[in-house]
Amino acid sequence: MTITVTPKAANKIRQALVKRGGGVGLRVAVKTSGCSGYAYALEFADAALPEDLAIECEGVQVLVDASSLPILDGTELDWVREGLNEGFKFHNPNATATCGCGESFAV
Repeated sequence: MTITVTPKAANKIRQALVKRGGGVGLRVAVKTSGCSGYAYALEFADAALPEDLAIECEGVQVLVDASSLPILDGTELDWVREGLNEGFKFHNPNATATCGCGESFAV
């Protein structure tokens, strides 16, 4: 089970870690939320938690808890610019539907 990070996303993760003064990587999780069932949760991590799986990709560390990993398995994390907005975008092969606003997904 794994998650991949594009070079653009890895660059943004590195920049954010430098800007905040450090950290070991980006924690990626799913939480129950929204009209479709799940939402992605991102936070920069200062240390790995005991339940985290550490995945090294493109020179950055992504931390995923064991309960989120089956839902995120095979996901690619990208950095995209869409119009005036830019941010992380998840390409999750396990997502079967998304809500109209794009904030939540179903598996």
